[in-house]
Amino acid sequence: MPRQMKVRQIFCLNAISKAGLERLREGYTLVNFPEGAAGILVRSADMREMEFPAELRAIARAGAGVNNIPLDRCSEQGIVVFNTPGANANSVKELVIAGLLLASRDIIGGNEWVKAHITDADIARDGEKAKKAFAGHEIKGRSLGVIGLGAIGVLVANAAIALGMEVYGYDPYLSVRSAWQLSPLVKQAENLEALYAASDFVTLHVPAMDATRGMVDAKAIARMRDGVRVLNFARDVLVDEEAMGAALRSGKVARYVSDFPNPLSAALENAIVLPHLGASTEEAEENCAIMAAEELQDYLDNGNITHSVNYPDLNAGVCETEARVAILHRNVPNMLSQITAFFGSNGLNIENLSNKARGQYAYTLLDISHPMPRDTVERLREIGGVLRVRRVAENI
Repeated sequence: MPRQMKVRQIFCLNAISKAGLERLREGYTLVNFPEGAAGILVRSADMREMEFPAELRAIARAGAGVNNIPLDRCSEQGIVVFNTPGANANSVKELVIAGLLLASRDIIGGNEWVKAHITDADIARDGEKAKKAFAGHEIKGRSLGVIGLGAIGVLVANAAIALGMEVYGYDPYLSVRSAWQLSPLVKQAENLEALYAASDFVTLHVPAMDATRGMVDAKAIARMRDGVRVLNFARDVLVDEEAMGAALRSGKVARYVSDFPNPLSAALENAIVLPHLGASTEEAEENCAIMAAEELQDYLDNGNITHSVNYPDLNAGVCETEARVAILHRNVPNMLSQITAFFGSNGLNIENLSNKARGQYAYTLLDISHPMPRDTVERLREIGGVLRVRRVAENI
């Protein structure tokens, strides 16, 4: 039975890698404006004040962080927001390892010395005398505390083990998948205090949320070892940079490496601040764009949700019945019974039903064995708590 081809418009709010755009299948059209678009592909553009068109069904962020997207408003409007966890993990991991080396060996200071003596005919001889100031220490045998063992944190921890470091990890929400991927040589820290006390280096790999905002403050720094080196390639708001500045000046923190420049961090003494290079490699941008495009299309074509940050993940495969209906609704009692009663009272047989909840929101997919009346969507919206209804797929 042939599938009715739907034409869908996609708006790119940022420049999206060609590798991802090439994954858009027949029936998808790129447009230069959001009005009428079924989906938006975005990287870092600020969407918090953006008005969303009524036709918008999904936003796919080609990256992990979604603090540029108004999640609460999207949830209330039945707009599913996706991200691409792990797609840029290797790129960030490699930069973190570079950060470890930059923090332990004064490579930048040595390079600056060479540039300052570029006209010195005896630069090689003088360099032998000057290099002691930039010598630093090896990271082998040193201890690294990894806070957050998600896709990036696991890769960093495993790489540090391979480099001969003693690694402590802390993540109270460690997933089964991450646990399987984590080296058995990584030691579990029972709490942050234990991790701080054991670590020569501390690296942050947690999302920005109320519980983590400013987590590295004066109290946290006081619990760390004297001369600790702190790396932040996660989010700038995780670190109280005024407290970090005081710690750098006193020598409590020997070096701070951040991937988030701002007027305060850029002026910090003994800090190495990079212009947000973590996920900026060509490979990372391609991987994120490809994943975002695939997630967006699978949702629009089949109703499947993978890697959403505001609705539950749910996969019912490809629709093989007459039709599929997707219902985004509040996670409240009696919702499923009302939905199934609606289909039964209209003589529509439900062959498959999938339902999952996430916090105060839930998602239901139904495969129907009979053609649906054209007003099905409108009448389903009359059920209290239903936020959005989609006729995902129809056979003709």
